[in-house]
Amino acid sequence: MFEKNLNISLLLDFYGDILSERQSDMLSLYYNEDCSLAEIADTYSISRQGVRSVLKKAETILFDMENKLGLAARFIKMREKSTEIASELDSINDTIKNDDISSKIQSLIEQIKEMADY
Repeated sequence: MFEKNLNISLLLDFYGDILSERQSDMLSLYYNEDCSLAEIADTYSISRQGVRSVLKKAETILFDMENKLGLAARFIKMREKSTEIASELDSINDTIKNDDISSKIQSLIEQIKEMADY
């Protein structure tokens, strides 16, 4: 359940602008603010089933967009690879500390790490 909530929140960040304002707001209330169906229903003066219907339709739209474009998956992969790069650079940096050329290499490592973090 927790992973689904994170996944929907991430997809909402990437594709939320294609949803109607109402769909986007309801998804945000449900997944980001942890509001219940009843609380959202009271806010919008509709039934809990109405809220559930809006949520399911909006989720379908988000998953369809991700299946077509894959932006969130690419973002996650890039973040993972960036972390791996930083880890490898730290390992290289630890290995070369006592070398004469190490200051130049350490400088390059820091520049690459900054790029990876960006």
